Amino acid sequence: MKTSQQTHRQYLYECEILEGLAPSAINEITRRFKSKARLLPARKDNLLHLNYSGSIKDLLSLRSVVAVHTLQHFNIPRPKALLGHQHLSSMLAVTTNILEVHPNKSFRTFTFNAAGRDSSVFNRLKEEIQAHTKLAYQDEEADLQLRFRPSLLNPSGWDVLTRISPRPLSARSWRVFDIEGALNANVAAAMIDLTQPAPQDRFLNLMAGSGTLLIERLLRGGVKTAVGCENDLSIMAGANRNIAAANLTRRPVIVPCDAARLPFAAKSFDVICADLPWGQLVGSIQENQTLYPSTMAEAARIAGQGARLAVVSHNIRLMEKMIQEFSRTWELTKEIKIQQGGLHPRIYIFKHRG
Repeated sequence: MKTSQQTHRQYLYECEILEGLAPSAINEITRRFKSKARLLPARKDNLLHLNYSGSIKDLLSLRSVVAVHTLQHFNIPRPKALLGHQHLSSMLAVTTNILEVHPNKSFRTFTFNAAGRDSSVFNRLKEEIQAHTKLAYQDEEADLQLRFRPSLLNPSGWDVLTRISPRPLSARSWRVFDIEGALNANVAAAMIDLTQPAPQDRFLNLMAGSGTLLIERLLRGGVKTAVGCENDLSIMAGANRNIAAANLTRRPVIVPCDAARLPFAAKSFDVICADLPWGQLVGSIQENQTLYPSTMAEAARIAGQGARLAVVSHNIRLMEKMIQEFSRTWELTKEIKIQQGGLHPRIYIFKHRG
């Protein structure tokens, strides 16, 4: 579809992030967009704001943020003023720009997130947007989402936020196969970032599950070796479906094996990642008492000199025990607390002392 000139205008954007992952999101934005993006001082732990002058389409490939919204500030006392020609035209122009960077019919519905969204003012706004976009309004989850709130960045006025994608960016398009307790893709992207990925890495994903960590590593950049291990053949087949859907330039190999008894020689890998069972949706607290130490020990055996180990777990007390028990082989370099819904998992980054 033909893209309007406004695609490359400078806009203010708001990025939703999981609390705790701001450093990885900031690193991705600055690494990828350099002079095109200028981050503003943080106002909330789960939000980033930036002035950005590049293509909206490029923002759609951000891997460490939950969702991206354009943010328009209007110096008005109440939403009724948005019905004025100038403000309404500005809102509709941004909406048009977002629709144009997607294939036809990517958006079919729209919704409002606003206090009093059933008022006469918002009903008129719904009519204007419906007439302009030909999208159907619905109260629940919809493709095009607009949010109206008192300004967060300014002392007065109102903000209008419009999500730039029909689904959150954290809902990966390649995820054609899912399993209960699958790792959140934003968390996986952050874990990969924290391992300081390099083209010469020999990368291993223990307990590969649906393949999220493997896919995120290969989407991040080149790698010497990319291997996963998974002991459930049906899940392994599903992971390979996700890998195929991701259209990777290089496909990883998933080996059917137990993470506590790996078929690899000593010092075979430079980076090891694992989403350890939390003992809630997957596994049990009792099983983890044996699984965690055996996995940490086996990871140490196959780790090359200075290898990095990244694990995520919600079993905090057991991980604290692992940090102490394996302090001679694994040096804890970072511990990152995350808020994910009602859960509070942590990412642990270790460096092999061997």
